[in-house]
Amino acid sequence: MRRLLVALAALVFLSGCSPAEQPQTGLPKAEIVIDTPYGAQRLSVEIAATDDSRRIGLMFRDHLGADEGMLFDFHKEQFASFWMKNTVLPLDMIFIKADGTISTIAEDTVPYSEEPVPSSEPVQAVLEINGGRARALGIAPGEKVHAKIFGNGP
Repeated sequence: MRRLLVALAALVFLSGCSPAEQPQTGLPKAEIVIDTPYGAQRLSVEIAATDDSRRIGLMFRDHLGADEGMLFDFHKEQFASFWMKNTVLPLDMIFIKADGTISTIAEDTVPYSEEPVPSSEPVQAVLEINGGRARALGIAPGEKVHAKIFGNGP
């Protein structure tokens, strides 16, 4: 009996110590619109607005739809730095100021890289979409992102 209790305690301890290597689910979703020379581009995004949800981000995802992404909301402008640890998909990282203006874009970031990808100035949010999509959709620095977090959302 004692051996069984020790084994059960070890199982509970080990399952609690190792985070599941699975994509996070259940984040709030929103529609955003980005002004581009090709017209308005609509995307469906998950909102990562807590420390935990921003820390996990798109790790472990093996699929992201063409018009999907994740919007990381920091709630105020600050310098931001991301990495691609445990991230399977190449991503475009779009750094966005508090008024919704795109600051910079890091295109086709390298999966699994632990190299920092920093903002060049304080930003309120970062939008991650499939690698190459920003260029394909005409998304560029200086364009506007319309979202509720910027007070100009659809």
